Amino acid sequence: MISQDDAQAVVAEVLDPAPMADLLAGYCLEVEPRQRIVVRSSVLATPLLLELQRAILDREAWVRFDVELAGQSRGFYEHARDLHLDDFDDMAMSEAKILDAVLGVQAPYDPRELAGVDPALMARVARARRPVRERTLKKRWCSSLWPTPAGAAAAGMELRDFAAFVRRAMFLDQPDPVHAWHVLGAFQDALIERLRGASTLRIEAEGTDLTLSVKGRRWVNSDGRRNMPSGEVFTGPHETSADGAIRFTIRSSPAGVDVDGVELRFKDGEVVGAHAERGQEYLRQAIATDEGARRLGEIGIGTNFGIQRPVGAILFDEKIGGTVHLALGRSYPETGGKNMSALHWDLICDLRDGGRLTADGEVVVENGRFPGLQAA
Repeated sequence: MISQDDAQAVVAEVLDPAPMADLLAGYCLEVEPRQRIVVRSSVLATPLLLELQRAILDREAWVRFDVELAGQSRGFYEHARDLHLDDFDDMAMSEAKILDAVLGVQAPYDPRELAGVDPALMARVARARRPVRERTLKKRWCSSLWPTPAGAAAAGMELRDFAAFVRRAMFLDQPDPVHAWHVLGAFQDALIERLRGASTLRIEAEGTDLTLSVKGRRWVNSDGRRNMPSGEVFTGPHETSADGAIRFTIRSSPAGVDVDGVELRFKDGEVVGAHAERGQEYLRQAIATDEGARRLGEIGIGTNFGIQRPVGAILFDEKIGGTVHLALGRSYPETGGKNMSALHWDLICDLRDGGRLTADGEVVVENGRFPGLQAA
């Protein structure tokens, strides 16, 4: 097994943490003087965290790190009492109230750390911590990832190759990454213009024929400000509009639980049938989280062609150019979506091999391409 120091050295040879830190602090968070920035990650992201400290202090802001230890998440569920499962820490709410921005950097020790945890316990925690999460989401936030050996293994890649993959996905291989994100943002503006005013979306693929309404809802251009990498446009479907069936062909690993082959049937916007080839119990518990968990909170279209294969991290996989994803649970209020839930689970349908998305009968995505639009 490669040591932590050796792993960090391998990653740093390919993915320079300094430009990444500048991109996150400058372009993504737009850190300003005297702001209070919270950065959450693990010790495995130390090279990036140190550069983030430099980048944030250079902008005359304050930074506080919340660094997770190996085994900490699993240990919580092994030792938590009802108090910990059904309530939240007042300190967490106090922090959510005073912070100006939060950056979460995935750097997993073991992406499947929670695989053996009862999904019902995770659902209880999600419900209990919803007030803290809602308060935090009102602030500036961004999610990113630092390559680790475990993350590379989950992706089925060598660490060096995975680091190069992450670099490309974030456009850090470009001479001017910020310019590259602006170019993608312009492409997404054109895509949103095509979708503006659309009423009915239809997703068609093998095992999939689903319609939903987005009439009057606002499309959001996700150009790297919230997620890094990003590359999607999204909105909130009308909560009672989804009808039909959809098969999600890219596996998902929420909370480290491997879920694959998910098939959902909707009627009047509500899940009336749910099956997973793997992770059935997690799926069952997820849609039982609360009343809103059985309805859709988001539909997104992936546009990042720097991400060409899934790696088992939703942050990346939902951005694959030519895919569509639906989120069970919470809507983003800025889209006009009204669904409330402690759950927000993105599930991805690949349209790159015979699938298509239409808006009021007009093709938007077909076989993973955007007819009539020049890809960024």
